[in-house]
Amino acid sequence: MNHTPIPVNVPKPLGAYEAVVVRGGVGRVSGQFPIRDGKVVNAGVVGHTLDLAQAREAARIAALNVLGQIRNAVGLDGVELLHVDGCIAAAPGCAVLPQVLDGASEIFVELLGEAGHHTRGLIPVASLPGGAAIELLATFHLTPNPPEKTP
Repeated sequence: MNHTPIPVNVPKPLGAYEAVVVRGGVGRVSGQFPIRDGKVVNAGVVGHTLDLAQAREAARIAALNVLGQIRNAVGLDGVELLHVDGCIAAAPGCAVLPQVLDGASEIFVELLGEAGHHTRGLIPVASLPGGAAIELLATFHLTPNPPEKTP
């Protein structure tokens, strides 16, 4: 049983777009940042102002925001994660970026079980909005017959 809470109050889009769109049983979550209580957590650049532990925590918070967006849009029953892209503000030559994204991947599997396994892409960038260290974008599939809830 997991003990990691998915936030109810997730960040609103920062522009003229939707947080989640679902078409034909496939959904896409717009970029999610490590925002908690309206503030960017562990802002900075991985390998410069942030160490691996701080960056992994930022990835975990962004992953929880991804799940919160999905839950608020369609619920989590029948959701199967397909792919996650992680944009990471990184110092040149920083070699720990896959381990940073593992922080997010581990949350997805912890909270979704088998349905949380996914493919992934990693994109190092110079900076992100609000000084965030990471931005996650996710694609998911809705199964046609999700398991029924039991009281």
